Amino acid sequence: MEICRKVAEWMAGYDRPWGIAGGWAIDLFIGNQTRAHSDIEIAILREDQHLIKNHLTCWKFDKVVNGELVNWGHEMLELPIHELHGKHVGTGEALEVLLNEIDRERWVFRRATKITYPVSSLFLISGEGIPVLNPVIVLLYKAKNAQEKDHADFQVVKDLLETHDKEWLLQALEIHLPGHPWISVLQGGVE
Repeated sequence: MEICRKVAEWMAGYDRPWGIAGGWAIDLFIGNQTRAHSDIEIAILREDQHLIKNHLTCWKFDKVVNGELVNWGHEMLELPIHELHGKHVGTGEALEVLLNEIDRERWVFRRATKITYPVSSLFLISGEGIPVLNPVIVLLYKAKNAQEKDHADFQVVKDLLETHDKEWLLQALEIHLPGHPWISVLQGGVE
């Protein structure tokens, strides 16, 4: 979890919503590391993209365009671009930044815009005091093309989710990925 603490140090003083994303978000939510991780990601609001760049002044950022890294100048990034790769110019440390869509007080799932979630619950504070992207949002992203690590993340966190979040994830998966194997698991646990 040391890398998560380091990210929290990098983000100190950033006064906009953010949180660790991906598998690390699941582990922080649970309170212990459950598997090896190959990268570290944070989620921010798309509207804050220039603020993060101004906050992380010792970092160079590339945008992901059609699977390729392309230098990000000062332009406002719009969909389909949603991922930045940062590299600290001094240490070479890496950080991925995921841009999230917001419409008023609702987070909007970029892959299926009918799926929304309250912005007020988008980020949680872990037991370590580090912000994390809500695990139901992490799982929704992980569900498409789920690999072994994504199934493992689902298994370790599913029983720790609030009932309303399990219901939300079930409905979101039914819209986004009908027939996904997690649906039947969630149906068994949602009354």
